[in-house]
Amino acid sequence: MLGAREGHHHVIPYGRQHITEDDIAEVVRVLKSDWLTQGPAVPEFEKSIERYCGVGHAVAVSSATSALHIACVALDLGPGDWLWTVPNTFVASANCGIYCGANVDFVDIDPRTYNISIEALERKLALAKRESKLPKVLVPVHFSGQSCDMGAIADLGKRYGFRVLEDASHAVGAVWDGARVGSCRHSDIVVFSFHPVKIITTGEGGMAVTQNPALAQRMRRLRTHGITRAPDQMRANDEGAWYYEQIELGFNYRLTDIQAALGLSQMNRLDTYVARRRVLARRYDELLKGTPLILPWQDPRSQSAWHLYVVQVVASPAKRIRRASFDALRLAGIGVNVHYIPVHLQPYYRSKGFAAGDFPEAERYSERAISLPLFYALSDDEQLQVADAVRTTLQRTTADAH
Repeated sequence: MLGAREGHHHVIPYGRQHITEDDIAEVVRVLKSDWLTQGPAVPEFEKSIERYCGVGHAVAVSSATSALHIACVALDLGPGDWLWTVPNTFVASANCGIYCGANVDFVDIDPRTYNISIEALERKLALAKRESKLPKVLVPVHFSGQSCDMGAIADLGKRYGFRVLEDASHAVGAVWDGARVGSCRHSDIVVFSFHPVKIITTGEGGMAVTQNPALAQRMRRLRTHGITRAPDQMRANDEGAWYYEQIELGFNYRLTDIQAALGLSQMNRLDTYVARRRVLARRYDELLKGTPLILPWQDPRSQSAWHLYVVQVVASPAKRIRRASFDALRLAGIGVNVHYIPVHLQPYYRSKGFAAGDFPEAERYSERAISLPLFYALSDDEQLQVADAVRTTLQRTTADAH
């Protein structure tokens, strides 16, 4: 272990896919079959997600971003409408509203969960009602794998008339209040991501799930150029099997059979992956006890999927110490990261009028946050190495700052 620390040849990344021989065999099986793109593997993958989440309909697409986009279109978001989300997320959670020509605004985060603040949301909704600027769609983001308070959000949705689109890109395998994230118990649509650093992977890929058959049908059409090959249309037009109609403007957001085969194989280990991540998260809690860090707080109603393990630097000046610690850890071969730079501070959103100080909780969090390595194959020894490096680095950078 000392050798690894001194030589720094072995970098421990913050996240990493886990591919087995079974995964490779499944992908090869598709490569040798008649179907590479739209064959039987895609609907099988969708069925496996439906069964897992206990949801009626799953629509596989090329990324979580494309899932968010077609979900917004299916919810009839358009020019003049508002989409609200949080600043503490990847830009895609907000961009999906812009793609539809809608206006985008943000709600600040809860300083404990780093998810949407229900209090801030209530205040903003009351104000928006007075100004007739209520959102049509709210996108709560389950940051790091911990669900937002979906019951409270659903109640507000009923009271103020907005639709709920859960961005669960971090949260496949998570549970909230006894129900799996993806059950759509408190929302219209839930979106998952299968990017390589997420819980399971299809390479690039995403999924939109819903209990609403009309929304599912529309999203299926939107992922394939807005085209339908419905048999009743053929009969109505007395046309043959070649017949298709473009009903609306859609996109090419399809997932391939190659990717779906990988996803299907990974689904066999989803619960194993999540269980290991939970063990590693609890172990970090123990290993980092007593350090000048805020460790992730978990709502008792939540069982996180633990996509990320994020700590916050509390020693002052936090921004300077975070930067020094981040650089030192990277130098020591610990692939730490930061999730996220607040979306409203990105140049594109600043050009729309957002500014520093608009969402103080998200900004304060972002200046102090460090994501530590967390992935299924992270060994106990590697985790120990990370924790040791974090402890010694913090001691040094805090001393240097003073």
